Amino acid sequence: MIEKPKGTYCRVAIGDPLHGPYHDLEYGFPVSSDEAFFERLVLEINQAGLSWATILRKREGFRTAYRGFDLDTVAAFGDEDVARLLADASIIRNRLKVEAAISNAKRLQEIRETDGSFRAWLDRHHPRDKQEWVKLFKKTFRFTGGEIVGEFLLSSGYLAGAHHENCPVFEQVLAKKPAWTLEHLCYEADRSVIIT
Repeated sequence: MIEKPKGTYCRVAIGDPLHGPYHDLEYGFPVSSDEAFFERLVLEINQAGLSWATILRKREGFRTAYRGFDLDTVAAFGDEDVARLLADASIIRNRLKVEAAISNAKRLQEIRETDGSFRAWLDRHHPRDKQEWVKLFKKTFRFTGGEIVGEFLLSSGYLAGAHHENCPVFEQVLAKKPAWTLEHLCYEADRSVIIT
């Protein structure tokens, strides 16, 4: 039997039929496509004030309502789409969250123009501590407080701590080389420059 570490998502998720698949296959693993990053951001924004279980249960509804999280499609959403989303019981019907998703899609289009992709933008600003990331996200996106930004970065591999070291998924995440595992290389490189 696997010991479930206290105080971590691993404790809740290991073996759970709802949380388990997300925990075992996605949480903390590196993300590559803009659509996958945008989905994580939208889901984390919508989780604010609610349980993650609620979001996981509604995930397919979000994918349908937000047209597969295609940035260009969501960025082009107008008043009719907002009304459609606010009437859609398969997602979280909160005007601020819906408008944030559309605004953030537009912002991500701009980022794609300047940096090539959301991942490239994240990589350009990496590494940072959580407070620095929160400041950057608040300046760049809508509806991105500390908890939302922290969970987004944990879930996509930019902050360490998604999995406890005793979690059976921890080694699988490490093998995929998430961005946070490269932080020590940056610091070691900086240190060697100072030393020599």
